[in-house]
Amino acid sequence: MHEALETLLLAFSPDRGIPTPSRTLFIGAEPHPAMQNWPEVLGWQPLKPRANAWEQAGFLRSENLPADKWPIVMVLPGKSRDETFVWFAAARDALQRGGKIVVAMPNTAGAGRFEKHLAKATGNIVSLQKHKCRAFFATEDGTWNEATFNEWRSLAAPRIISGFTVEAGIFSSDHIDPGSQFLADHLPVDLRGNVADLGAGWGFLSSALLLRCPKIQRLDVFEADSRALACARKNLTDYTCAIGYHWHDVTSGLPGSYDAIIMNPPFHTGQATDVDLGRAFIRSAAAALKRGGKLLLVANHQLPYEGALDASGLVWRRIAADKSFKIIFAEKR
Repeated sequence: MHEALETLLLAFSPDRGIPTPSRTLFIGAEPHPAMQNWPEVLGWQPLKPRANAWEQAGFLRSENLPADKWPIVMVLPGKSRDETFVWFAAARDALQRGGKIVVAMPNTAGAGRFEKHLAKATGNIVSLQKHKCRAFFATEDGTWNEATFNEWRSLAAPRIISGFTVEAGIFSSDHIDPGSQFLADHLPVDLRGNVADLGAGWGFLSSALLLRCPKIQRLDVFEADSRALACARKNLTDYTCAIGYHWHDVTSGLPGSYDAIIMNPPFHTGQATDVDLGRAFIRSAAAALKRGGKLLLVANHQLPYEGALDASGLVWRRIAADKSFKIIFAEKR
């Protein structure tokens, strides 16, 4: 169970002063059995695996942040500084007069620092700590510093990186990921047919692929972050190739079969390194490749993906490397 979520729900214990809410909006929603008996809980979650878990637990999910007002807005931010501030502002916009914003974060994610920032905007923070996390909440009383919330709202504006549209909170939202750049620089020109980009982010590798490989007939873009996928839609509009956009958890498998697959697989769950994520990407790719299909992946040198390639029956070799990254070319024979 998510320790920050456990800590967040402590704010609703009888000795903390927040009664069971009649209506709750949950930004960054993750399920917990303690919420099953709450009268109304609506969740917004841009990450597909967590959105799936939320719905499978029986909770209602909104595709977009709703426009109506709520007496309680809970926030469970990710690890991005700007994303956290944007979600604070979104919580403020969704809050009704006299309502409460309730936030929880791990201490290692800077919970104390973010609590101080929210306190400067609201002036009436109540805080508690447990599970190496911190939960803090503030009650809207008409005295909040709206200039600070305006500053945070501005962080939600689209950004441009080398002509690509990005936004706060998504992977590599302030620069082109160097691993993706390294793979883009070494893409072969002869990829063709039906191709997939797994964990495509805001579309940098997909764009490089379409520029370099004119014989691609269709490209399927798979991304677990709905915000990044929306950016990819904007960034790939100028290409005439048929493109499918999929808000999808790649670790659950792929719905199609492909002549070639490229990927820069993720290797973090929260703040922790999670090599199994990349291994799951490899297994899904191997299952979806046609016989004779090709896989190209880039990874940091220390990530041990070669065993997963062997276990998936792929024949592989390294085709490029520098001091940080390796590119592996694999085939399904």
